[in-house]
Amino acid sequence: MSASIRTLGAEEAAARLDALSALLIDSVEGGASVGFLMPMTRAKADAFWRKVIADVAAGVRRLLVAESAAIGIVGSVQLVFAAPENQPHRADVSKLLVLRSARRQGIGDTLMQAVETEALAAGRTVLVLDTATAEAERVYQRTGWTRLGALPDYALMPDGSLCDTVLYFKRLSR
Repeated sequence: MSASIRTLGAEEAAARLDALSALLIDSVEGGASVGFLMPMTRAKADAFWRKVIADVAAGVRRLLVAESAAIGIVGSVQLVFAAPENQPHRADVSKLLVLRSARRQGIGDTLMQAVETEALAAGRTVLVLDTATAEAERVYQRTGWTRLGALPDYALMPDGSLCDTVLYFKRLSR
């Protein structure tokens, strides 16, 4: 599947709320530990994306999406700028989501490359992220991220079971 990557502004993201919520619901129902427990409702998904859209409008977050001509939005990733004054060079990569039906086609890798380009354009050279799934870890390892270690029982999977969270970082060069 071929997908193009775009950075969405707040207005366009708001207009795509249905597709973004469907992506989040699909990811959580597929077992992604991205901050939600089952049941994953449309109301929870919409509320999450509205917060993201507000952050995009405020300039503290960037939202990148992967779109296919046939399906529409098939993936997303976010770049969250560090708030502390002493970390203007750092950002967090958050919520890499890919529709289950679109996985294993390079979309996750492409989104990660695009978010790194976006980070460099914004003057960020140190990125951090966390994950709880082996599938996501494979994406990060393939795209050159360094594994720092695991925090035991840090979060809950969508089914409520405890899971470790693995921390990664990447230094970017211009």
